[in-house]
Amino acid sequence: MKRSYVNEITPEMDGKEVLVKGWVYEIRDLSNVKFVLLRDYTGMIQLVANKKETPEEIFKKIPKISIESVVVVKGIVKKSKIAKKGVEIVIKDVDVLSRAETLPITVSEKGIKIDMSKRLDFRSIDLRKQENQAIFKIQSALTYGMIEWLNKNGFTQVFTPCLMGASSESGAEVFKIKYYNTEAFLRQDPQLHRQLTILGGIEKLYDIGPSWRAEKSNTSKHLCEHRTCAVELAFLKDETDTMRIEENVVISALKNAKNTCKEELKILGVEIKIPETPFPELRFPELYEILKSMGKKIKDGEELDAEAEKLIWEYVKKKYKTDFYFFNRFPSVIKPFYVMRVDEDPTYARSVDLNCRGLELSSGGQREHRYEKIISQAKETGADLKGLEWFTKFFKYGAPPHGGFALGIERLTQVILGIDNIRKTVLFPRAPDRLLP
Repeated sequence: MKRSYVNEITPEMDGKEVLVKGWVYEIRDLSNVKFVLLRDYTGMIQLVANKKETPEEIFKKIPKISIESVVVVKGIVKKSKIAKKGVEIVIKDVDVLSRAETLPITVSEKGIKIDMSKRLDFRSIDLRKQENQAIFKIQSALTYGMIEWLNKNGFTQVFTPCLMGASSESGAEVFKIKYYNTEAFLRQDPQLHRQLTILGGIEKLYDIGPSWRAEKSNTSKHLCEHRTCAVELAFLKDETDTMRIEENVVISALKNAKNTCKEELKILGVEIKIPETPFPELRFPELYEILKSMGKKIKDGEELDAEAEKLIWEYVKKKYKTDFYFFNRFPSVIKPFYVMRVDEDPTYARSVDLNCRGLELSSGGQREHRYEKIISQAKETGADLKGLEWFTKFFKYGAPPHGGFALGIERLTQVILGIDNIRKTVLFPRAPDRLLP
């Protein structure tokens, strides 16, 4: 008999024999009646055994099945006014495929609050929670929405290297690894190879994959390994072209999650609102003036701290009534050598961050494509010109104006679902204090 998934079983199937498979979530033994909640990847359904309709040997077997054991059940679909789905399955046969031992953590948190660190120690069991599975189904839908829009609009998916022969950015720490008889690094961002691919003539591209940063940041929004949807395109007018692309990518992601994950959003108690475009754009140095008016003084040329980001979010909420907004024209002194500066005022760069509710989701903007400018800016930052030659030399052979962004998939998931810690948005998170499981 072909397997039926929980979400396929409806009251209209009343009287039909079905085969279901999954994990035993709960058993209630009421002497003459026994209820089993069975969970599979698509949801949960009530199974019922009674002395009239269930074979005696199966009836006696049910209370001995341990919680979270994996079972196969044959039964008859029955309409029910009491069951949550309006339907239940009367058990005819049960086969235990894998008996579970006593769990180190509960799959349910009813009345029990377990420390997140312990849950992550036993992550494979923790992932069985419907709330956790909902997170990753929604994350998948968000990612698919991005890909769908990019594919429809002529972008080519590419795969750039994760191993680097030289550090891709200055300033941030990197993970060093042994590579045969030499040293290599895990990439901090796929950007430089995306740029070289643009120079190779692939004018519109995106790259979905992992990046690594070795800062020892044990915060609710940092990871040592994270994933991005990184987009690059050629022949820009200026950095605002990247903003218009990113808006469309984000909205497509949100619409897809909203349309395809109704049940998962319900489980998490989340409503997705589709923002209007264009997203508000706030530029430096005006940002400093806004903060000053709110009682927060930051010197020109300095980065915004967490308090400043929170204040700007309050400002945007009040003035624009939206969750998504861009920061643009960052001080060039805090940006890498490859970012294009504003020719009329080189103290500011064509550098763009997308923010949502006070959280940075992406970094990007327009890249410098003029060879002489790249070299000049690299010298200013004290970069090793010889070590950068693998990248910079190609700009001597014809480079179109280009730019892009890298949108954090976990960050987007976290902010859309209102999750308190980004580690919950990763199957097996990597952080300064966690490398297993």
